[in-house]
Amino acid sequence: MSTSTRFLRLLSLLQTHRYWSGDELAQRLDVSLRTVRRDIDRLRDLGYPVQADRGVGGGYQLASGTALPPLVLDDEEAVALVVALQSTVHGGSSALAEAALRAMGKVVPVLPARLRKRAQALTASTVPLNSQSCTADPVDPTVLVALAQACRDHERIAFEYKDAKGAATSRRVEPLQLVNVGNRYYLVAFDLDRDDWRSFRVDRAQNPSPRALRFTPRPVPGGDAAGFVRAALRGSGQQEMSARIHASSEKLEPLIGRWFQIKQIDANSCLVRTENMDLRWAAFGLAMSEARISDVQPQELSALLDSWSSNLAYQNPS
Repeated sequence: MSTSTRFLRLLSLLQTHRYWSGDELAQRLDVSLRTVRRDIDRLRDLGYPVQADRGVGGGYQLASGTALPPLVLDDEEAVALVVALQSTVHGGSSALAEAALRAMGKVVPVLPARLRKRAQALTASTVPLNSQSCTADPVDPTVLVALAQACRDHERIAFEYKDAKGAATSRRVEPLQLVNVGNRYYLVAFDLDRDDWRSFRVDRAQNPSPRALRFTPRPVPGGDAAGFVRAALRGSGQQEMSARIHASSEKLEPLIGRWFQIKQIDANSCLVRTENMDLRWAAFGLAMSEARISDVQPQELSALLDSWSSNLAYQNPS
């Protein structure tokens, strides 16, 4: 492995894990511990804020700096990058959204505080022109990234949380997975103080604080995080909405796969499902399929689509 390749590999490792011991890095890079220390020093000389933590659970980590590392990005480009990634997280296809979230996990933690605040301000003051603008609440990218990293690293995390009535509580959890339902992210986690599983709306979480305490993931009830959230939503009064769309899953996935579960029925049709209290949002999502729709449930959603179809029917005045 050449020196330049080793540098890129080392930087990639530091960006994708909270802590790395020197021995772990040496093993991953197939070099000596002395070479690792020398490479870390070189990264610091180049401006990368690499910290060394001592003691149990410590190691090397890439921390926030007072200035951006010498990337091919200026301050304005860095802010634009974070805002663009967050837009993709909330509005892109499933594959793009997952990739954008991983990229945010690398970019946001090393942003200087002043740039992070600018990115948050720009995101909060921008209204997207899409279906999610009707019902989505803004999510702090720092919170989303912190929870995603805690899920990835199996690390306990604490945060402040407001329920649907606005009551604030402090939560200490073992996070399992982030689940996207329609236009919101939910965190599935084991609540340590309540000794039970919970799902949390990410837009209601604030001030995440990783505890640097690793844990072995527990089995979620039902064995499926998405199913756990779905059951919780049904229990809170949200009804399931479904329809048969006469198109293939390959066509539907990039159009509505971000908001609907898609199951192929035959070569020319799919069953799609979602849970959301806003019938208008569900109707708009179905319309985005650009295909014929049938077997719509519940009846209220079917009636709304019939009304839209009648009102939007074009009649040539001639």
